Amino acid sequence: MESPRSDDAQQARTEVTVVAGLSGAGRSTLANTLEDLNWFVIDNLPPSLIPKVADLAAVPGSAIARLGLVVGTEKYHEDLMPALDELRESGAVVRIVFLEARDDVLLRRYDDTRRRHPLGDSGSVLDAIAAERALLDPVKAEADLVIDTTEMTVHDLKAEVVSWFKDPDSDGLMRTTVMSFGYKHGAPAEADLVFDCRFLPNPHWVAELRPKSGLDDLVRGYVLNKPSTMEFLQRLLPLIDMLLPAYAREGKSYLTVAMGCTGGRHRSVALAEELGRLIRARGFNLRVRHRDIDR
Repeated sequence: MESPRSDDAQQARTEVTVVAGLSGAGRSTLANTLEDLNWFVIDNLPPSLIPKVADLAAVPGSAIARLGLVVGTEKYHEDLMPALDELRESGAVVRIVFLEARDDVLLRRYDDTRRRHPLGDSGSVLDAIAAERALLDPVKAEADLVIDTTEMTVHDLKAEVVSWFKDPDSDGLMRTTVMSFGYKHGAPAEADLVFDCRFLPNPHWVAELRPKSGLDDLVRGYVLNKPSTMEFLQRLLPLIDMLLPAYAREGKSYLTVAMGCTGGRHRSVALAEELGRLIRARGFNLRVRHRDIDR
């Protein structure tokens, strides 16, 4: 006889990722990449249908273990937040991914494709982008993962999605990223914790180290062996030891720790690698990403 809790058990095994974000920021690319990773994806789904589709995926015997639901703005925007609230209350494992980009980049993408903005019935494309940002601010605030595609090509975004979603065995764990970046290229929008490393001695001013990166042993040794770096890590690690388990207990799906220096090539790279090594030793599912190392 089937267990009376079989529906709940099936639903607990079904992961639902809701993809939202600004038009032109890459929702379709993300959806296609999820399909390539064997997710069951429904694009341009009216928000009111989100809970119903998730219920169908959770019925006993369903072969859908990972469900991607991609929603647009358009005329359905008022239904989106209530639908997400209903989905979370149902007990499903829900993650919200939000895509964004700078206004000038979105405008260029619309100029390149000559597509009509979904909110562009009146006013300029920039007016439509501003209106869409305002409409989606509550969704962004609820997102588990925010991906800024401003500096990304289509291939960059695909690689980013694959890095987050390719491993079904780690679905129940918080996915942690340690990122290096350069402040002169802008702080990463997706970062949850940001640490400024510009107070450390800069290998850029050492002629033999300047052309190298923080992945090189000489640069790594120069940065990590400084007393100021050792003190910084000694003070940072207790904070990391407290925060990462706390975030995981609260059910956070994604955590990005960003280390920034001036250009994102030397100090932040060396520190991100070292912090990643130390966090991995604590048992966390982790990747290290160097955003600006090749700039």
